[in-house]
Amino acid sequence: MNKKMTLNNSFHMRESRSYSRLYQSMWAALLLLAVLITGCKKDEFDGEIVGLCPVVTTDPMDKAVDVALDKVITATFNTSMNASTVNGTTFTIKNGTTLIAGDIGPATNGTTFTFTPKVELAPFTTYTGTITNGVKDTLRTAMVSDYVWTFTTIPQVTTSSAPSGGGVTTGAGLFAQGSTVTVTAIPISGYTFTNWTENGVFASSSPNYQFTMAGNRALVANFSATTVGTFAVNASSSPAAGGTTTGSGSFNTGSTVTVTATPSSIYTFSNWTEGTTVVSSSPNYQFVLTGNRTLVANYTLIPANQFAINLSSIPAAGGTTSGSGSYPSGSSRTVTATANTGYTFGNWTEGATVVSTSAAYTFTLNGNRTLVANFIPNTYTLNVTAVNGTVVKNPNQPTYNHGTSVQLTATPASGYIFSSWSGDASGSVNPLTVVMTANRNITANFTALPASILGRAGLYGAFGGNAGITNQGINTVINNGKIGTTAASTLITGFRDGLTGDVYTVTGGNNGLVTGGIFTAPPAPGNAVKFDDAQKALADAVIAYNSISPASKPGGTDPGAGQLGGLVLAPGTYKSAGATFQIKDNDLVLDAKGDPNAVWIFQTAAGLTVGTASTPGTVRFLNGVGSAKNVYWYVGTAAVINYGGGGIMVGTVISTSGVTLSSPGVAIQTVLNGRALSLVASVTMVNTTINVPQ
Repeated sequence: MNKKMTLNNSFHMRESRSYSRLYQSMWAALLLLAVLITGCKKDEFDGEIVGLCPVVTTDPMDKAVDVALDKVITATFNTSMNASTVNGTTFTIKNGTTLIAGDIGPATNGTTFTFTPKVELAPFTTYTGTITNGVKDTLRTAMVSDYVWTFTTIPQVTTSSAPSGGGVTTGAGLFAQGSTVTVTAIPISGYTFTNWTENGVFASSSPNYQFTMAGNRALVANFSATTVGTFAVNASSSPAAGGTTTGSGSFNTGSTVTVTATPSSIYTFSNWTEGTTVVSSSPNYQFVLTGNRTLVANYTLIPANQFAINLSSIPAAGGTTSGSGSYPSGSSRTVTATANTGYTFGNWTEGATVVSTSAAYTFTLNGNRTLVANFIPNTYTLNVTAVNGTVVKNPNQPTYNHGTSVQLTATPASGYIFSSWSGDASGSVNPLTVVMTANRNITANFTALPASILGRAGLYGAFGGNAGITNQGINTVINNGKIGTTAASTLITGFRDGLTGDVYTVTGGNNGLVTGGIFTAPPAPGNAVKFDDAQKALADAVIAYNSISPASKPGGTDPGAGQLGGLVLAPGTYKSAGATFQIKDNDLVLDAKGDPNAVWIFQTAAGLTVGTASTPGTVRFLNGVGSAKNVYWYVGTAAVINYGGGGIMVGTVISTSGVTLSSPGVAIQTVLNGRALSLVASVTMVNTTINVPQ
């Protein structure tokens, strides 16, 4: 009996567990049904029929990228929708907080709706789409909640030219993120490509600029106009995606130029061509510029069954290489490096590894090789000797690489003047530019100035050769000096001798005072001695004139192209490259560099004009350092000083054809701190003060 009871209890327990499992399954089903029923939003309508909850999918999908700018956005539901509920309120697209205007299109089979933007989408911009739970199906069942998603449009490359007429660009457009893009700049005749910039920041120096797309790019191709005396070098790539080039630009005639071709990852360099002519098979092509050059770097696509050899030179101007290209696996290849003038081959490297020290490197090709030929610039010394002066080297270095330009500036010591260069340089150009192509030893030569290069002429404030001197003003004064002529005393007019009191044809109040005496030829009383002095003074003036001539003092420069006004000039020799030297509009400032005995010599084969009819001309010392006795003017014809009056002139003027100081009717005083010496013609002055240097 106990056994039977045990069996019955076991049966009832199993039956109880079966009912429990059935009961649990029934409740799970009811709970799921409740979720399905209560998870959908319903209208408050007694006759509503409950169906599927609306679910939407979109195109573009959530987090989509590189979406087209003219994309028509679609929303597809899993059930037929009430079209009136899918509208501009429930179906929106925004850029940040800005609502995008668009048209909601008709449904397809009642399930698919379109949103067509009225304006094209902006490139590389993230948009937010929203479909609210205000949309309902035909059974008036709404979505459980709003559906929000985002997508990003495709980025864009724009290009422009600066200046706009300097050249054209290609390669702009829409490109997927991460794609490789190549833009090309093509200058027109008379211009050269300079660089690519973006928002004013340098991007590339290659006219074929290749980059990986990472957002919008707004690139500007900058072009430069060629100038007189220069030629253009324009380099490009073929195909444009094959690689990049550097070295384009505008260069002086005779310049040594190097252009460089760098292939992209799936190409190898082939050659440089100009028109249909192959001009070099080295990616680094160096040449002397004698005219405009339009060069094309040609690249070849690497075949799938071959390996590439890509070569380059460091520095680019150091030398050329040969042997680049694509070749079968296992083939024996030789690459060759050839140093340019001024360089020596060092080694071949691959990455940071030296793979050969032989200019001709042979190896078995078992993979892609990227080899660099390294060249070492030859270095030279520059020794400069200077006695009675100094020379400054710029740059000042112990050694110089081949081709380095060094400027030598010679400065004479007090009482000396620079005369010439000797040794491994010649001429008298100062400063001198030396191009280092070998060791050089150069000497700067300086010539001592006599205590007085003027001799007896230095005692005269004015000398009228054999033609006389005329004063046409009432306020003319010669301080600390004589006036004279080898002509008769009758050719001295408008003066009185401050030593003897003699008067020389004073008319109309013209009564110029000469504090040091008047020296002429007879018949004036006691003039024999004075005539002898005048003759000796004229002879000394001729000697002085020749001593400051271009023949005796060569190498003068003309920094203002004949116009000295507005310049600040260091001690030295200055020669008009054209005709007349002029000083007008602005002062000529003489900078003694702190040396009170500094010397300036000005040479003109024609005339000297200081000031204009209305504007005085002035020469002055910077900070008052300098002496009028050390400023000399060599004038090939006539000198006209302060023709408008009112200026201050400095230095000893020695001319062959006369000197005029101011003009009749001008009451403003003209001042000459120096001398007015004419070897042949007369000297004329109006209301002039001449202060003769001691």
